[in-house]
Amino acid sequence: MHDIEPFYNWRHIYVSEQDEQSPFHGRVYSEFEFSHTVYNYYIHPQWDDFGSRTLFMKVLLADYEEKYAIIELIGEWNDAIENDIMELKREVIDVFIKSGINKFIIIAENVLNFHSSDKEYYEEWFEEVMEENGWVVVLNMPSQTQYDFRRAKLNRYVELMDLENWRTYKPFHLFKKIDEIELNRLE
Repeated sequence: MHDIEPFYNWRHIYVSEQDEQSPFHGRVYSEFEFSHTVYNYYIHPQWDDFGSRTLFMKVLLADYEEKYAIIELIGEWNDAIENDIMELKREVIDVFIKSGINKFIIIAENVLNFHSSDKEYYEEWFEEVMEENGWVVVLNMPSQTQYDFRRAKLNRYVELMDLENWRTYKPFHLFKKIDEIELNRLE
């Protein structure tokens, strides 16, 4: 797992630790000191800790004019024990919502497991973004993880979508493609 880095091809466009509105503003990273683990496996030091012991993230892009954020996750999404959705919502998503972001692309291809609990934070997130005609899309979640997500009926609040070649897009084009799909779905 230590070889899996957050997607870095957009760093010339956006760097979360340099964004004054980002919850990770001012963070300093080591390329050589591995300190965070998932399942006792060290993960790359570029991943951000947001309060969960099993789930880490990287904000790949936040565009305040177009009102969207792209976030990549790695680890185990565990709402049952760790209440990861509460940590994610309170520590990261709420910060971006206060800055006007209402559309979220969550890349979850490195989310190994999902354990559900309550739906309240998903409902809250859904209601807050829908007030501003926004949405939340979880992109490329592995099928076994999607199964658990759907079984908890959380796909009522969060759209699950597969787009295998997302890395070939520039961030704005990825956003526009997903936004168009979401607009067509809502009509």
